[in-house]
Amino acid sequence: MAGSPDFEAAAVLWDEYAQARPEQAAADPEYEVEMFGDGPETADALLELVLTGHKRATSSLVAEYLQEGAQLPRIGAHWIACDGQGRPRAVLRTVELKLGTFTDADADFARDEGEDDGSLTAWRHAHRTFWERTAAARGAAWSEAEEIVFERFDLVWPASL
Repeated sequence: MAGSPDFEAAAVLWDEYAQARPEQAAADPEYEVEMFGDGPETADALLELVLTGHKRATSSLVAEYLQEGAQLPRIGAHWIACDGQGRPRAVLRTVELKLGTFTDADADFARDEGEDDGSLTAWRHAHRTFWERTAAARGAAWSEAEEIVFERFDLVWPASL
């Protein structure tokens, strides 16, 4: 990616959220700082969908979490989404999680991801292409049988959106 997340700026954004919504922030005060996708253009495009209310879900491979030594998301957890240059733009809160495989994605989830035309067919095409590409970059091969985290989230900050 062109930009790594700006953790100092993310802390400032988190502090703004915590001051405005202390009870929500205190309920789960730790947060991750992340970017959508695997490049700056994708990060910007997907973040824009979040900021305009079109995207309220995302999906990730469990294998990627394991390879990075990261914990899987959990309900109630917060994360800060950054743009393609690493600038924090939004605080998100996970509201639903399901583990499954590629064939477990349904039309409702595809619509909530908000990408392309919102159809399950488009979701399958885009994610198959994405996961094949990112697996190859990790030196692996992707399979439809791999475990996927299906995550729904709310945009909780900034409040003006």
